[in-house]
Amino acid sequence: MRPPKLRGVEHLFAAAGYSINGGRRLLREPAFRHEILFGAVLILVLAIQGASAAAFLIQLVLLAILGAIEAVNTAIELIVDRVSPEFSAFAKHAKDLGSFAVFCLLVANAAFCAAVLFKDSTSFL
Repeated sequence: MRPPKLRGVEHLFAAAGYSINGGRRLLREPAFRHEILFGAVLILVLAIQGASAAAFLIQLVLLAILGAIEAVNTAIELIVDRVSPEFSAFAKHAKDLGSFAVFCLLVANAAFCAAVLFKDSTSFL
């Protein structure tokens, strides 16, 4: 039996709780913990470089997107493993595509940090 739909402020608090639970679940993933370390290194490098506030903001947004994509990738993996516990080429493709999305964001984060580090004097960053 499904619980009743919440409305108004109750829904807002329930949604916040679901998000917190999702974050806790994601913290159990080694890949996500590695991405947190990766992000901390990028932020530290920007701090040592003396990057602008705009560069920090852009990097933090890219890292947040990386976290969101990792959450979606983890959700895909969980669903695929539940629906198809045996080996399936279809399941492998779904997982590989999720992994590729995470990889793209890792590259984007590293590329942005590198662009800030190697900027020329005319750059807005």
